[in-house]
Amino acid sequence: MGESWAGGRIELVVGDITRLDVSAIVNAANEGLAPGGGVCGAIHRSAGPELATACRSAGPCPTGDARITPGFDLTARYVLHAVGPVWQGGMSGEPELLAGCYRAALDLALEADAASVAFPAIGTGIYGYPLDLATRIAVATVGDFVAAHEMPGRVVFCCFSPGDAGVYREQLDIRFEKPG
Repeated sequence: MGESWAGGRIELVVGDITRLDVSAIVNAANEGLAPGGGVCGAIHRSAGPELATACRSAGPCPTGDARITPGFDLTARYVLHAVGPVWQGGMSGEPELLAGCYRAALDLALEADAASVAFPAIGTGIYGYPLDLATRIAVATVGDFVAAHEMPGRVVFCCFSPGDAGVYREQLDIRFEKPG
C-alpha cells in the first residue's frame, strides 16, 4: 500500500482517506459530530446522508475523545470520529487532548475488532494545530499503542499531500528503525 514501519504494523500513504481499503477510517470531527469541511466533509459526502443521522445519535463527543459509527457507503466498515483540540498556543492542554483522541479512536478500533484503521492529520486543518507538533504526537501515541496492544492489523497515516507525508515520514523514521 505505502511505506511501512514497526514490522508493517504502521503505514504511511498519500491519498484520499475515503477510498482506502481499511476496516475503519478516522474522521477529524467536531464536538457535535456534525458534517464540516476538510476531511470531515469528504467523509460525510462519501458515506452518504446516513452518517449524519448516525452522528446525531452518537454525539456529542468531548474534545480528546472519539465515537464510532458505521461507514455506510464507504469501503470502511466503521468511521471513528475523533475530536482534536483547537490550537491555542499549546498551553491549554492541547497535546494531551490530541493524544487522547488518537488513543480513544484506537481503543474503539480494538473493541470493534477492526483489522486496519486509517488516520488523517487530526487538528491540523481548520483547528490550526501545527503539523510538525501534531505529527510528533500522532506518531508517538500510535507507536505506544501498537507496542502495548495486540492490534489485529495495521494503522495507516493517510496524508492528503506529499509535503505532509514528508513530515510524517521524518517522525516515523525517528521513532522506528526503517527496514532496509
